[in-house]
Amino acid sequence: MSDALGDGRRFRLFNVVDDFNREALAIEVDLNIPAHRVVRILERLSAERGYPAFIRSDNGPELTAAALGEWAEMHGVILDFIQPGKPMQNGFIERFNKTLRTEILDMYLFRTLSEVRVLTEDWRTEYNEERPHSSLGDIPPVIYAREKLAVDPHWRWY
Repeated sequence: MSDALGDGRRFRLFNVVDDFNREALAIEVDLNIPAHRVVRILERLSAERGYPAFIRSDNGPELTAAALGEWAEMHGVILDFIQPGKPMQNGFIERFNKTLRTEILDMYLFRTLSEVRVLTEDWRTEYNEERPHSSLGDIPPVIYAREKLAVDPHWRWY
């Protein structure tokens, strides 16, 4: 995603959502987010949760770069790119992005990246821990995952 600060400088948001429980795993904000940064973000998430079986994404340059492909191959992660011009092939992130845009990006005039980071992180926490999701039986993503682990202790996040 992208937006602009009040002074007109553009910034990017790199969002990672778990398709299974709809949890927003990361919202990274910066002026640009190149492929090597995407790899660092995914490596951090993988250290916390294990490597995913696959990653579905659009065809942005930071996602089709060799650095991400090499990382995925090294860790046995399948990169599943949607067809160009077919955003609904990645419907969960598109829905998430729309909600984030409506509730945060369109509601504020940001002066600094720090403001964007604080507001998006607070929103992400609420989204994961407090907001009921109809697709999860009207419970928040974190609680849904916790309940899933209680039923099946061998269940993985991916």
